[in-house]
Amino acid sequence: MNDVLHCPLCGGSESEPFHEDRRRPYLRCGQCALVFVPPAYYLCREAERAEYDLHRNRVDDEGYRAFLSRLAQPLAARLGAPARGLDFGCGPAPALACLLRDAGHQVSLYDSFYLPDQSCLQGKYDFICATEVVEHLHRPGHELAMLWSMLAPGGWLGIMTKLVRDRPAFAGWHYKNDPTHVCFFSEQTWHWWARGQGADLEIIGADVILLRSR
Repeated sequence: MNDVLHCPLCGGSESEPFHEDRRRPYLRCGQCALVFVPPAYYLCREAERAEYDLHRNRVDDEGYRAFLSRLAQPLAARLGAPARGLDFGCGPAPALACLLRDAGHQVSLYDSFYLPDQSCLQGKYDFICATEVVEHLHRPGHELAMLWSMLAPGGWLGIMTKLVRDRPAFAGWHYKNDPTHVCFFSEQTWHWWARGQGADLEIIGADVILLRSR
């Protein structure tokens, strides 16, 4: 039970019940406000991969590219070209990397399931993107710290993930129903994390988070 109560982002132990449905319970951290699923409800790696294999995203899908452009465009506007970046959790169809390469940037690819090239995690980057990734992380505190350490001074971390608003909205939220989604961030969570890193934070629209290393 002690493992369940420790927040996977900040490690805090003051988490309280936030919501429960027929699938699983959700806890909310009293320190960083992350809403998270207890580890006992995580899918095994094989089942998680099977869920991702159901996705039908394609690099040439205009709807998918338009979705990703909500991050690609504001990020590209803040970068000096050419910049060196990493698409972390790119999946089997790295359309975001294509958009940023079209804007003149160099983009490496990493995905623990589809492109597990560990050498990509050794360098320094001007920007790192993680689109629809952080909600899947079992150890978001560790993995976000790793990504932050890989940024060059003045570098950008670009995140896309839907944000928790409040308890009533969460109860009817389709986003929580994906069994691979186990961490749910709010604006409060991102402000807490940015303060801890000494980062500049911008939240654009409903789901785009930009953090700059000072």
